[in-house]
Amino acid sequence: MERLVQVRARLQELGVDAIMITNPMSRRYLSGFTGSNGVILISENDARLITDYRYFQQARMQAEGFEVVLHAGHTGHKGLIFDEVANQVKEMGIRRLGFEQDQLTFTFYKKCEAVFAAELIPVAGLVEKLRTIKSVEEIELLKTAAQVADAAFLHVLDVVRAGVSELEVAHALENYMKKQGTDTTGFSPIVASGYRGALAHGRASDKIIEKGDLVTIDFGCNYKGYWSDISRTVAIGEPSEQLREIHAVVLESFNRCVHGLKPGLSDQEVDTLMREVIKEHGFNELSGTGTGHGIGLEVHEDPFFSVRQVMSLEPGMVITVEPGIYLPGVGGARIEDVILITEQGSEVYTPSTKEMLIL
Repeated sequence: MERLVQVRARLQELGVDAIMITNPMSRRYLSGFTGSNGVILISENDARLITDYRYFQQARMQAEGFEVVLHAGHTGHKGLIFDEVANQVKEMGIRRLGFEQDQLTFTFYKKCEAVFAAELIPVAGLVEKLRTIKSVEEIELLKTAAQVADAAFLHVLDVVRAGVSELEVAHALENYMKKQGTDTTGFSPIVASGYRGALAHGRASDKIIEKGDLVTIDFGCNYKGYWSDISRTVAIGEPSEQLREIHAVVLESFNRCVHGLKPGLSDQEVDTLMREVIKEHGFNELSGTGTGHGIGLEVHEDPFFSVRQVMSLEPGMVITVEPGIYLPGVGGARIEDVILITEQGSEVYTPSTKEMLIL
């Protein structure tokens, strides 16, 4: 209910009578409803969740504080739900309705415009901003997901070796994490060895890992709706001096950034902390991935660290830091941890070694 209070506190400032939520993760965050089809309406004195027959009983059990409304349209036709939303907008007396401008497609916007007896007001980042500060319960779920991923990395060190395919490593990671009661659906592990390490998001392939390769492993799992996301880079036998250098630079960049994390830092300052080491060694043009990101109900969520963002770190944020260097045709290295921002600084939830391991 506290989350509804926080949303309602912004309605007058936004100049709206109510807000319509269509983002599935924000819908879940505000209501607890985990079904795949639903629209939320929140006004000063009312909160309604409109869904179809498949999820009606589920929503009544999950969505505390919401009146659950059944829409009678065909469950396979997502657009029909907005006909019932229009009925609820009229019944609630809403004249100015805020909508998530980054979530509603143009097609559904035009549908809403045609059937709603309310002016549509675009709103950006309302719930996403609330989601950046995690509750005690959310932090515990994120910590568990991170601990499982960290243990999975240690487990898979017995699997990664010359002669094994990237896919075998990925399957070993997924199997281990699933046995711990977590899920990896929608987040296939990145296992990129040798020259494929230059592919920042190189999903595991049937390539065979060879001696001399650096192997970048980037993966995570979902525990009760909350994600982890970590990266490690290991060597198979002795790597070249060039590969040793990029790993050392990435590690130095990572350590400098993590040690400097504290409340009040802007996302540009976090990006600078990470990037200054990479620039000093002349690799900035070969480090195209972002500095890091928030993590929670989504693997990637606010804040996103770059020179273009304008958010600052606050206690209760859970983020990742993930510097990387990618040499086309040669290989790459990336390191990433899940980190809680605290009143004093930060706490790492994935403490397994980031040093180069030679397997």
